[in-house]
Amino acid sequence: MITDKLPMLKGLILDMDGVLWHDTEPIGDLPRIIDQIRSLELQFVFATNNSTYTIAEYQQKFAGMGVSVEPWRIVTSAESTFDYLQETSPEARTLYIFGAPSLKTSARMRGYDVLADDNENAQPDFVIVGLDINMTYQKVSTASRYIRQGARFIATNTDATFPTPHGLTPGSGTMVSAVQTASGTKPISIGKPEPYLYRSAMKVMKLEPHEILCIGDRLNTDILGAQKGGFRSALVLTGVSTLEDLEHWQPKPELVAKDLESLIYD
Repeated sequence: MITDKLPMLKGLILDMDGVLWHDTEPIGDLPRIIDQIRSLELQFVFATNNSTYTIAEYQQKFAGMGVSVEPWRIVTSAESTFDYLQETSPEARTLYIFGAPSLKTSARMRGYDVLADDNENAQPDFVIVGLDINMTYQKVSTASRYIRQGARFIATNTDATFPTPHGLTPGSGTMVSAVQTASGTKPISIGKPEPYLYRSAMKVMKLEPHEILCIGDRLNTDILGAQKGGFRSALVLTGVSTLEDLEHWQPKPELVAKDLESLIYD
C-alpha cells in the first residue's frame, strides 16, 4: 500500500485528466480506488488545470463514473483564478474571457461582468485565457487588443496539450501563446506548475507540504509544480509523460507507477 512506502503521508492531491480518466473514459475502477483511499484514512483533493468544467459539472462527471464527490474536494484552475483575483485585485469587476462557456459561467457566479466577444466599447480589468475549442482569429485579436490597452493578462494554465482517448490535442497553452505573441505580454499563470493551485488544495486539507503526495501524469506541470511547492510527487504513466521522458527529468518524483490503482495498492 502507498502508506507503507510513505509512512508520514496524510493527504493526496490528485490530477484528473490522464490520471482518473481520458475524457469520458475512466482509467481503472474509480469507485474501488477512491474507496481504498478513504479506507486508508487519507485526505484527498482533486486539482486540475482544466478550466472547461464548473465544479457542479465535475461532480456530475464523477457521478457518471460511480463516484460521489463533495464540491470542496474539487479545485480547478478556473476557481483558483477567481480566488486569485479576489485576493489580489478585489476592485476588479469586468473581465474578457477567451475560454470555455463554463469559465464564463463560473466568473458570473463570482459576481464578475463578462464582456461579449463583439463588445467594442468596453475595457476589461483583466483578460483571462483558458482552453477554448472554438478558438478564432477574432478572439485572439480582441484579447490582445484589450491587453495592449491596459487589461492585465491571466492564463488559467499553459498546458500545451490535453490527453484524450484519441491521443493528445491542443491545450490552453495554444490559446495563451497566441495571445501572448499578439499582445507582446506574458501572462500570470495560475495552474500547475505554478504554486497557486497546489496551495489552494493544501489549504482545503489543512496539511503541510511534507504530508502531501501530488499525483499526476505530466512531468512539466504536475510533478514540477509539486517539486516547486515542496511536496512529494508521484508520476502515473497513463497520460502525457513516459518512462523515456522520466529518464531526462531531474529531480525524480518519489514514486512512479503504471496507473493510479497500482500506485495505491502495490
